[in-house]
Amino acid sequence: MDLITIEDLVKVYRVDSVEVRALRGLVLKVKKGEMVAIIGPSGSGKTTLLNVIGGLTHATAGSIRVMGQSLQELNSGQLAEYRLHSVGHIFQSLNLVPILTASENVELPMVAARVGRAVRKQRVTELLASVGLSHRAHHRPSQLSGGEKQRVAVAAALANDPPLLLADEPTGELDTATAAEITELLRTVNRETKKTVLVVTHDPKVARTTRRILRIQDGVIAGSYAPLEWKETGKAVDYVEHLKVRVNEVQDQLQNLDQTFKRGEIDGGAYAKNRQQLETLLSVLKDEIHRSGTST
Repeated sequence: MDLITIEDLVKVYRVDSVEVRALRGLVLKVKKGEMVAIIGPSGSGKTTLLNVIGGLTHATAGSIRVMGQSLQELNSGQLAEYRLHSVGHIFQSLNLVPILTASENVELPMVAARVGRAVRKQRVTELLASVGLSHRAHHRPSQLSGGEKQRVAVAAALANDPPLLLADEPTGELDTATAAEITELLRTVNRETKKTVLVVTHDPKVARTTRRILRIQDGVIAGSYAPLEWKETGKAVDYVEHLKVRVNEVQDQLQNLDQTFKRGEIDGGAYAKNRQQLETLLSVLKDEIHRSGTST
């Protein structure tokens, strides 16, 4: 069963007058309970992909479904609930509140979710024990080591028992031994709780501890590997050819949609919505081909 299904995902940023295309028609499926590493050079779209999956930013075009629900169709309130209950975020910057203790940082997501106080306290005790930090419960982040702070971040991400964990360079600021400990902690969470875990990493050792390695290049998935199959170099995808194939497929989808509407199999509202989505995607794909210096 797929927990995440992504098709033709496009994300365009504007920085002043500069247009940055972080994701360019990315396609991805992740099964429920998988632990997957996402690797690639700086600027390849790794963090952007995690942010879109996590509901932190909207896609420009394409579709993304998590646990069967389309993120594009969620309003701001529904996205907030999705982020609170369905996704646990583990950031390289940790995002711990400096004035709160370890216990209070872990409790915070549950306060936002309006969990009762007695349940919160019990859950905090269990989570800190599970990450080996019961003895540091009343220490603030400034009093903790890098590895301890990352363990608090993992516990906080687990607070509302989300089915999906997204970890963005969780070992990036840690020494080798501590990085191995945090990696093993994530593996334990995946193995014992069956949560789906996506880890963005630049560390080959971290990547090889997962079940599958995805390599991003130029905003698309350039390869999928079993840990023992992966080498740090790989053949680049023919990006322009990929785009041209997608243009043809989307044009066929538009024709099929028109015929479906003419036969009366869908109503006008559904037809207009689907056609607008396909036309937006087609425009983005053609524009990207044009930018490459070729024609459709």
